[in-house]
Amino acid sequence: MRLSGTLAALAFVLVSCLPLPAAHAQEAKLEVRSGDTVKSVLERLVGHRVSLVLTTGPEVAGIVTTVGDKLVLLKDLTNREFFDGVVNIDQIGAVIVRTRSR
Repeated sequence: MRLSGTLAALAFVLVSCLPLPAAHAQEAKLEVRSGDTVKSVLERLVGHRVSLVLTTGPEVAGIVTTVGDKLVLLKDLTNREFFDGVVNIDQIGAVIVRTRSR
């Protein structure tokens, strides 16, 4: 019985020391190509967390999941648990992406 508790503690320590792949997955490479639009940039960022600054002022942040001709779907909105959102591409003034960590 004592050996199984020791093995469980050792397994816990080993698992907790593993690097978290999700932290690295959020970092994206942001580049602008000739002829790019907000839509084409967002299409390359599908699966990444972005902040969208709207031309009306507010900022919306979440994970880009779908980019359509006129709308972009953001999942897991920041500071809004259990919410997703749709943003009109024509209303996006800037796309902000985390590209590196400290």
